[in-house]
Amino acid sequence: MIVIMKPNAAPQSVDSVLSYIEKHGLQTHLSRGEEVTIIGIVGDKTKLPTENLVSFKDVDRIVPVTESYKLANKKFHPEPTTVRVGNTHIGPDNLTIMAGPCAVETEEQLMCIARAVKKSGATILRGGAYKPRTSPYSFQGLETVGLRYMQEAGKENGLATICEVVSQEAIEEAVKYVDMIQIGARNMQNFILLKEAGRSGLPVLLKRGLCATIDEWLNAAEYIIAEGNPNVVLCERGIRTYETSTRNTLDLSAVPVLRERTHLPVIADPSHSTGAYKYVPPMAKAAVACGADGLMIEVHNNPACALSDGPQSLTFEKFDRLTSELKPLCDLIGREFTIC
Repeated sequence: MIVIMKPNAAPQSVDSVLSYIEKHGLQTHLSRGEEVTIIGIVGDKTKLPTENLVSFKDVDRIVPVTESYKLANKKFHPEPTTVRVGNTHIGPDNLTIMAGPCAVETEEQLMCIARAVKKSGATILRGGAYKPRTSPYSFQGLETVGLRYMQEAGKENGLATICEVVSQEAIEEAVKYVDMIQIGARNMQNFILLKEAGRSGLPVLLKRGLCATIDEWLNAAEYIIAEGNPNVVLCERGIRTYETSTRNTLDLSAVPVLRERTHLPVIADPSHSTGAYKYVPPMAKAAVACGADGLMIEVHNNPACALSDGPQSLTFEKFDRLTSELKPLCDLIGREFTIC
């Protein structure tokens, strides 16, 4: 449930309510807006005599929260969250571009790609050091060596960095080198990994599972936030349907639905969802038009020879053309997007 305080409630009144709730063994989460303050309550509500709360000074009303996710819920936190990642941020007024190769292959390759995506407007370098693949015989990533390359390329080009993690050990290594960690679609409901990500101290990008509902996705985010890490970004990357024309089906309706239900930033991944480079630009534009805070796009210096997901990767020329075409769209909808 949430306690909504009256407009311009006195700080002493807010403190009294917080003290009363915590005295009964429940957790509180304070959200201060410009005029209205909201106190979220997490825990066993049977321990709390709510009828007494209504009589507290400056309490306006008590609203039950029926959804199982609380901390990710917009009712708990009406203002949109901004997530800081290295020297940049995600949401709500700017457009953030994460770009880079699906897999880190060599130091030279990554440095070359980092320079190109930075020039075209990306502020976060993506690259896979740990690659969970469908086939056990596919390239699995360079692991710690790849993380070191990510760190060097990021520093050299003034880019924040993000890498997927697949285990507790991978998280322990990643926190030494990158600015943000990613939980991939296959691990969206790996609850042990979600808890470890919540304890990592780094912002977390949480991709939607292959067949996950939006409620299941938001509950997965709840696992991370409940460990004390509010810096979660959701990524729509396509869901599995009966359609075979694309790799997955990019569910762009999820973006406005999430806007209604959560305060967390939302980005889209048109590369993994479509699986084909020619569909990436139109779906990227559609994602921005429907309210996405950012895009994750795969870019490679030579897609034909990529060790992972070459068919969905954009060349430098195609990526630069896409970002140029996104600029007037951002101007139209009031999002900031700067190209060097």
